[in-house]
Amino acid sequence: MKKIIFTLLLASSLIITGQEKEDKGTFTLSGSVDTYYSSNLSKNSLGSVGILSDVPANGFGLGMANTVFTYEKGKAGVVADLAYGPRANAANAYAGAINQLYAYYKASEKVTLTLGQFNTFYGYEVISPTGNFNYSVSYLFNAGPFSHTGLKVDYAASEDLSFMLAVTNPHGITAGSNPTTDYQLGFQAGYKGQYFNLAYGADGFGFTDVLYLDYTGGFDLTDNFYLGINAAYANSSDADAGYQGIALYLQNAFSETFSLGLRPEFFTTTSGAGDASQSAYTLSANKTLTESLKIIAEVRYDTSKDVTFFGKDNVTGATLAAVYSF
Repeated sequence: MKKIIFTLLLASSLIITGQEKEDKGTFTLSGSVDTYYSSNLSKNSLGSVGILSDVPANGFGLGMANTVFTYEKGKAGVVADLAYGPRANAANAYAGAINQLYAYYKASEKVTLTLGQFNTFYGYEVISPTGNFNYSVSYLFNAGPFSHTGLKVDYAASEDLSFMLAVTNPHGITAGSNPTTDYQLGFQAGYKGQYFNLAYGADGFGFTDVLYLDYTGGFDLTDNFYLGINAAYANSSDADAGYQGIALYLQNAFSETFSLGLRPEFFTTTSGAGDASQSAYTLSANKTLTESLKIIAEVRYDTSKDVTFFGKDNVTGATLAAVYSF
């Protein structure tokens, strides 16, 4: 009898313990740290181009420290993504250390609702260098938006087809409440890795009719060779200004640890006063040293007949960056 009672108690204890573990949810911590050395190879000019930073890039520099806290329990979860350093400041100056901060709810297997601040759905490149092949960023990325604060609804129609609708504050306002009565609408349609993005409304910089259109996608042309594409257009009648451009991402994996990529980009700002075009050619070598650490060696050439770079019509920069992710 004592053995039976003991067995029942032990079984009950295991069931309760298992339930307690299941109810605790799942907590994860991830992030990255990046640093670099950059040099302007052009004579009689200062600074360097392409490094996402709020400080001059010549010499040794710091990128950012990024820590991402996530917790999920059942159908709901939260994400607190904190980023510190010059790279984070340049991309998200309005929100301080907050890169992303949102809660989400999985209403069904196909529908997810997200409320808070989240990185933009728009464009090819992202703030964290861990998500980019190149270390420097494109003109299209710098043209923004970077982040949005508001509500979005993601709908996964199938494994290949997805849609997203968003209502957000103007993207220039990414911290605290919206001090205006203006908003921005967002839409995305995705099919087999190809995405059409649209944003319309106030930009937070004084204009209320800004239209952003963007195509982001890519194709595996061979087992080792990848072609990425980002084409974008923006315009505001109020501002009588906008931009348009295209960037290609040609990348070849020579081994599991070494890849070489070329990013040619052509970018034009438009306005009633006239257009100004510039182009950039970025050659990047990615070398994986460990599972967490990669080195990016990069040479970038920017040129234009309409704008100057530190007083010149072209500039060449070289960068060596270390990116550690965990």
